[in-house]
Amino acid sequence: MGRAIVTIGERHSGQHGFTLIELLIVVTLIVVLAGIGLSTYSLSVNRAKEAVLLENLFRMRDSIDQYYADKGTYPPDISSLVTSGYLRAIPKDPFTESTDTWQVIMSEPDPANPNAAPGVYDVKSGAEGTSISGVPYSEIQ
Repeated sequence: MGRAIVTIGERHSGQHGFTLIELLIVVTLIVVLAGIGLSTYSLSVNRAKEAVLLENLFRMRDSIDQYYADKGTYPPDISSLVTSGYLRAIPKDPFTESTDTWQVIMSEPDPANPNAAPGVYDVKSGAEGTSISGVPYSEIQ
């Protein structure tokens, strides 16, 4: 018996929705969290690209070493690693998205065999910019 019946659509007195200050605080928090998430995402993408660059450099340098161990000379160019079966394909530089930007370092002339043509001794990235650790991409070992 002393119960009040509340109908649908009837509001309690004192509840009129959110205030403008409350909405501004919520929107500000969302913007701050989104900014933190975006910067973390960007850093993660760069770290992943650097890891791929290190792996690609390692694989190409290892293939150059294997080529030299098998044939006694360095390959005349990077594509020789593919045609000789040491690599399936020349990997892309993850920062330039191209296989044509690799910087090739040629070997020194062999004093024991001065008539031998120099070959590819090392490979470096042709990307501009610096890594997260501050080392230029072209100097990453």
